[in-house]
Amino acid sequence: MANRIDCFIPWQSDEQVKGTLDELLADENVKEVNFLREEGIGSTKTIRFIAETATAPYTLLYCKYDALQLGYHALTRLLTIAEDSQALMLFSDHYTLTPNGERRSMPLISCQLGSVRDDFQMGSVLLFRTEVLKEYVAQENLHNYQFAALYDLRLFISRKQLPLHIDEFLYTEVERDTRLSGQKQFDYVDPRNRSRQIEMERACTRHLRALNAYLHGDEYDEINLSEGEFAVEASVIIPVRNRERTIRDAIRSVLEQETTFPFNLIVVDNGSADGTTEAIDEFSADERVIHIIPDRNDLGIGGCWNMAVHHPQVGRFVVQLDSDDLYSSPQTLQRMVDAFYAEGAAMVIGSYRMCDFQLNTLPPGLIDHREWTLLNGRNNALRINGLGAPRAFFTPVLRELQIPNTSYGEDYALGLMISRRYRIGRIYDELYLCRRWEGNSDAALSQDKINKNNTYKDHLRTLEIKARQQLNLLWQHNVNDIRHWRKACRQRNCPLARQ
Repeated sequence: MANRIDCFIPWQSDEQVKGTLDELLADENVKEVNFLREEGIGSTKTIRFIAETATAPYTLLYCKYDALQLGYHALTRLLTIAEDSQALMLFSDHYTLTPNGERRSMPLISCQLGSVRDDFQMGSVLLFRTEVLKEYVAQENLHNYQFAALYDLRLFISRKQLPLHIDEFLYTEVERDTRLSGQKQFDYVDPRNRSRQIEMERACTRHLRALNAYLHGDEYDEINLSEGEFAVEASVIIPVRNRERTIRDAIRSVLEQETTFPFNLIVVDNGSADGTTEAIDEFSADERVIHIIPDRNDLGIGGCWNMAVHHPQVGRFVVQLDSDDLYSSPQTLQRMVDAFYAEGAAMVIGSYRMCDFQLNTLPPGLIDHREWTLLNGRNNALRINGLGAPRAFFTPVLRELQIPNTSYGEDYALGLMISRRYRIGRIYDELYLCRRWEGNSDAALSQDKINKNNTYKDHLRTLEIKARQQLNLLWQHNVNDIRHWRKACRQRNCPLARQ
């Protein structure tokens, strides 16, 4: 297999590339090594240069500026698998070196139909069949990206064949982003990343159109908010297990709400054994507090929500509050309910501020999800990992859909399902305080836990894409005819009008 790979590596200086260059040139599989000197890895100009320069059957792209360390005969193994599988794009597990020299395993996950988020981890070594790169840049409608071209390329390839994950550790890369998982997860809502995010949204939207999974912004099922009889107008739902430290604050936050309508609080106490149950009972004199202790032991957070939603005292609208957190003001509940009627929505999502237990703001501060737009929010929702908080729902819709009985991603699953058919209302002002402490589930996850969570959310996206494809078949409209959508975007000065 000699001379079967053309390699491309980013260049900043001769000293910077020397280690990687020596490593690659010492391998008999490598035909040539080319430098990427000007544009970033994510630019269309870079991908076009690679495709037009490569002449070997395979092209290897290394995406980092630090020195690459290949495993023993790693390129031979890559080529063998590429030939045996006839894969168009391959990536592998690897090791990472932290800045202090600690070596860690970095197992990755496999691609599926729903692996459409732009932060899908593939590592820094990507192997392509060269012919698919040339096919990509030959497209008549190839967009001139500054950041999203590599993401767009991966989506393009996945429409032909899913990229192949090799669950073997074939190389070592340097990892300089050592932030905790709970910090990295908010990069997509950081205003400093807005230009990049618009490009990523554009690429994802084009992909959904190509899959016939794109939903037009003005096609919704209307909802009758007067449907049904309910004990109160709104119920706040708090699922809880072993949160004696925080549950009192959360309950007080609800009981202090000032509304023009009757409301109650349903606390689902899911097997607490640390004093949480007794803390909830301290509020038993207030008839608004409904304390449910399930008699079963198989409930996740979603199952607790289902139990509350089907309770005879539940309200017309149900509003989220996690047991760690607080509402920002006594007006939060009123504003959430008012938004249902103002927007004809089946779900309303507010904005929240990250803070510590002294309510000091933590990075990134206010999470308002302004990437959501009326015209394209429900398509872009498939690219990102969450839709925001606090979340509120029209109870009949939740009873119809049922909430996945999980303790991770159940809210995201609901957001996708509801957005497929109904309007989602947004409030971009702070309504909620998300208090971070050492027990928070997403503050510092292991790589195995991150992989498990990401696999589940990709699975949710897979199910949702298939559902949207079926919906588009029923609607029988041509998703490639986007003239009316672009016109509406231009009228609203939406940046996506240029795609």
